Amino acid sequence: MRIIFIRHGDPDYMNDSLTEKGVREAKLLAKRVSEWKDITDIYCSPLGRAKQTASYSLENLKREGITYPWLKEFAYMIDDPVTGRHGVPWDFMPEYWTEIEDMYDRHNWKKTEIYQSNPELLPAYEDVCVNLDALLEKYGYKRFHNYYVTNHEKTPERQDATILFFCHLGITCVMMSHLLGISPAVLLHSFYLAPTSVTILATEERIPGKAMFRAQVVGDTRHLHDGSEPVSAAGYFTDTFHE
Repeated sequence: MRIIFIRHGDPDYMNDSLTEKGVREAKLLAKRVSEWKDITDIYCSPLGRAKQTASYSLENLKREGITYPWLKEFAYMIDDPVTGRHGVPWDFMPEYWTEIEDMYDRHNWKKTEIYQSNPELLPAYEDVCVNLDALLEKYGYKRFHNYYVTNHEKTPERQDATILFFCHLGITCVMMSHLLGISPAVLLHSFYLAPTSVTILATEERIPGKAMFRAQVVGDTRHLHDGSEPVSAAGYFTDTFHE
């Protein structure tokens, strides 16, 4: 099974839509996606910038996407203890978060003061994990401790499923943290997923009936390179590299 996460295009956050650059990015992405012939299902965040990004690909594919509310951006606001910023629960200063060892732990990050400061945050994280696992179970992958067990005799046509998520940087890191067993704090602070970037996870099933997700590609933007469109730095705090 393959899961493809796609971040929305360059955002106009004020209007929850795409900038003119974001539209160009989304159209270049759509050309790339239209070449993928084995897409099983397509899922989308309910937010405007993700839906607008998906619309060009859906039009090219002549497909419809399924919208899930739990795929919205993971924007459970906190007060940054260093800057005083009231905003998304990441982008912390390195002198703050790197000194908290629990931030690096896949379980103990939940015990940190800052992630407990918004009472909605941790229940929302668990809700995303539960909904993601329920979706994967429809494809024959049932969560068992920290990996997945399969029964492809019941769902043989789903074994090679490829599903697409059009969503956001934060929620993608949340889902990847669950699938890969990594603290979301590490993913959110150490990985950049550019607008319209493509991230691919696939199951390794070396022993029949037991599956583990592994990242094949993280944050790929080759469609922008091929279309001579610079990579956006939205959500990044340094310059993006351009070949």
